[in-house]
Amino acid sequence: MSTPEPRDELEGSEQPFVAHLIELRDRLIRALIAVGIAFAVLAVWPGPSGLYDLLAAPLVAHLKPGTTLIATNVISPILVPLKMTLMAAFMVALPAVLYQVWAFVAPGLYSHEKKLVLPLVVSSTLLFFSGVAFCYFIVIPGMSQFIQNFAPSSISAAPDIEQYFSFVITLFLVFGLAFEVPVAVVVLVRIGVVSVEQLRKFRSYFIVGAFILSAVVTPPDVISQLALAIPMCLLYEVGIWAAQLFLKHTRAPEADHPPAA
Repeated sequence: MSTPEPRDELEGSEQPFVAHLIELRDRLIRALIAVGIAFAVLAVWPGPSGLYDLLAAPLVAHLKPGTTLIATNVISPILVPLKMTLMAAFMVALPAVLYQVWAFVAPGLYSHEKKLVLPLVVSSTLLFFSGVAFCYFIVIPGMSQFIQNFAPSSISAAPDIEQYFSFVITLFLVFGLAFEVPVAVVVLVRIGVVSVEQLRKFRSYFIVGAFILSAVVTPPDVISQLALAIPMCLLYEVGIWAAQLFLKHTRAPEADHPPAA
């Protein structure tokens, strides 16, 4: 006697296309409201100028006495701190933004898929913030000290605030994305592109690639290159361990209990 096929848990949950568009609009509006609230709060305290002073602190601490950052554009003293405030507001509101993304896609996911997506959303957020914090507290101070010590004593470096802002934001993105290596490894293993055993075999190639990538995307100083390559290699190992864990706990029910003939 054959057993009846299990009922699809998503059956009957379909919505019209217009309803999806309306929900997407509402989710986007809520995400923008979260960013707007964060921007308003940061604009009051510590304020755009205070935020930029905080961003510039790792560099200013290693400038020669009496040297400060300069503005070569007329509106840079106003525009750049506002850009900094907007970026900080987005980062502060990022958990709320990701929650809206999760709430939009969750109804279309199976229960075992939800077990995978939610931890990945949380872990990717924490890893990105960790990469930014690592860049701010470790990389930028070390790089600034290296550059100042390497520069001739007859030169007094006074970086432009707009160029420094662009430079730091680029570094934040590079290190934030580099710290997402475990998430990328887990996703690739979970969708079947590679296996855990293949990742172990590719370990030496990844290490070489990490050092090449760090030499390309970071400034030409040893500190920032090593500060990017070494964490990427360590996070690769974390990704292999996490992939094994996720495979065990996010398997579809039919994978553990195949239907009877």
